[in-house]
Amino acid sequence: MTDYKKILDKARLTQKKFSPFITLPEKLQSNSKKGKLSGIAISVKDNICTKGMETTAGSKILSGYIPPFSATCVEKVIVAGGFILGKTAMDEFGFGTFSVNCAYGIPKNPLDTSRSCGGSSGGASCITAVADFPHVALAESTGGSISCPASFTGTVGLTPTYGRVSRWGLIDYANSLDKIGCIGKTVHDVALLLSIISGHDSFDSTSLNLPSEDFTKYGKSIKGMKIGVPKEYFEGVDEKITKVVWQAIKKLESLGASYQEVSLPHTKYALPSYYIIAVSEASTNLARYSGMRYGLHQELKGNFDEYFSSVRSNGFGEEAKRRIILGTFARMAGYRDAYYLKALKVRTKVIEDFKMAFKNFDVLAAPTMPVVAPRFDEIKRLSPIETYMMDVLTVAPNLAGIPMISVPAGKVNGLPVGLHLMGDHLQEKKILQVADVSS
Repeated sequence: MTDYKKILDKARLTQKKFSPFITLPEKLQSNSKKGKLSGIAISVKDNICTKGMETTAGSKILSGYIPPFSATCVEKVIVAGGFILGKTAMDEFGFGTFSVNCAYGIPKNPLDTSRSCGGSSGGASCITAVADFPHVALAESTGGSISCPASFTGTVGLTPTYGRVSRWGLIDYANSLDKIGCIGKTVHDVALLLSIISGHDSFDSTSLNLPSEDFTKYGKSIKGMKIGVPKEYFEGVDEKITKVVWQAIKKLESLGASYQEVSLPHTKYALPSYYIIAVSEASTNLARYSGMRYGLHQELKGNFDEYFSSVRSNGFGEEAKRRIILGTFARMAGYRDAYYLKALKVRTKVIEDFKMAFKNFDVLAAPTMPVVAPRFDEIKRLSPIETYMMDVLTVAPNLAGIPMISVPAGKVNGLPVGLHLMGDHLQEKKILQVADVSS
């Protein structure tokens, strides 16, 4: 029988040490429904609406917002017998790589509290890394926000095909890029949670009209599988990380797979394309936060522009303001064709690169991140552009909407290194199959 009080006490202790949560309930509600998630605690990233529990997307502008409904994925978790542990800390609206842009406290890496646990799903990876009770995290990725923290904390992060999981109830960053996924301790854990939350949802127009599957039923042998190694994904990567990743690839070869280097020529254009598309969509999505309907509001005085500007100036953090300005500029008359529409064309080329590669390979393998988890003092010295460059290995598969998984490959100086496995659209079972034998 699940001891809910004991689990909540452990979560509170973890909060004091590492700050993975934005919201913890006063009391955990038992779930009388029986299912595949019975007795398993599910933490929920703070941009996924959870009925009756404050949901802020890591931003002061949504302070005090308590959704009257739960996201489809949360509802599915509850129906399957899981219980909601709390809301995990994140970069404001997903704007960040290190979870240092959260208005409610910065989660710390359990392996070294002077270091980041990654972003933007930092809290999700943090609690997953330390939980000594059955637990899987609901997370979300726009440009690598599941893979990055999984790599930095030595956990398993699964980002499914775009549209595989309903986005109904997700507080959007960029609609054409956002994907709800999972972070767990094992490959089986994330496969189990994906089995529950996937499937068509009539409330989400981008939801694929496909039935849910049992993703835990993936093959146990990789004999005969072909693995592509994109050479562009090793450029600028720490040499020690490169060595660890190649050792993991050699291990896959020893288990019966074959590998070959491949080129994805438009990789160098993926990062600028991603940021133009993402900030353009973000500036549109964040226009709704004006102090009129929910979240932060102030005394109504002055004209509309003055009131809206005051609320948004006080409610949004520095990085959110930067991305709103960049996105608004990219969408302006005279610039839309030069930037936004051109970025969409580049996105098509990136997708074509992946499609061409998957004609010859089952899975692509690369490092997840170019560095191990950095210290907070190192992060402070990075410029915005240098921070954006940290996403260089994860934005291309996110642009293409393909499934990917980060699994621990080894360590450098005692810190985890992630092996990133990418598959063709709807080929989650292939990447799970390879991930399982590699971990």
